[in-house]
Amino acid sequence: MSNLSLKAGAVVPAAGQGARFGEKKQFKLLGRRPLLFHTLTSFLECDDIAEIVVVVSEEDIEMTSRELASFTSAKPVKTVAGGARRQDSVLNGCLALSENVEIIAVHDAARPFVTPELISATIAGCNKADGCIAALPSKDTVKQVAENNIQRTIDRDSTWLAQTPQTFHKDILINALQHDMVATDEASMVEATGGTVAVTEGFAGNFKITTGEDWQLAENIIND
Repeated sequence: MSNLSLKAGAVVPAAGQGARFGEKKQFKLLGRRPLLFHTLTSFLECDDIAEIVVVVSEEDIEMTSRELASFTSAKPVKTVAGGARRQDSVLNGCLALSENVEIIAVHDAARPFVTPELISATIAGCNKADGCIAALPSKDTVKQVAENNIQRTIDRDSTWLAQTPQTFHKDILINALQHDMVATDEASMVEATGGTVAVTEGFAGNFKITTGEDWQLAENIIND
């Protein structure tokens, strides 16, 4: 049975407080719409995604639900509250999906230029592994550094830069998220619990907005 015939859902964690950015960028207007809405559009347009859960902080649930109601979509889009850590928020999102969802794509709310094709590629990658993430081969030489001194040079040919979507079989992802560990992405949690994670090549335009410079670049793209 092809995984493309398995029901896939998306979880978009958007509960961040924007400490580094200076405000909750997921609700900041990019062009005429909040950043979050640009991100959700590709998931709404992706035929392989059956439903979407957006995870926001408790105080933003009512506003987000109201705003999302303006989307004209045949797909259900649900809003749930996040947790203390990213993995807690993602777990809440996973548990809010329908029971018959078997594949879950997790995507950063701050990556607004993901495409339906890339989402589908990560879902297809789950045919041969426990999960599949979008990533970019490193163009630069990578140095491991401690206290401003180079410890070693890492082989660039074996180094990839992780993006999202990060897509997994539901039971494997939920199991990993329930472990008490500190991780920067879902793939590292699945890896740590023994899962196999494949890679599909992303693209530079699928960048994450974390700084004011990133925001300016996103505005330039939207207004181009």
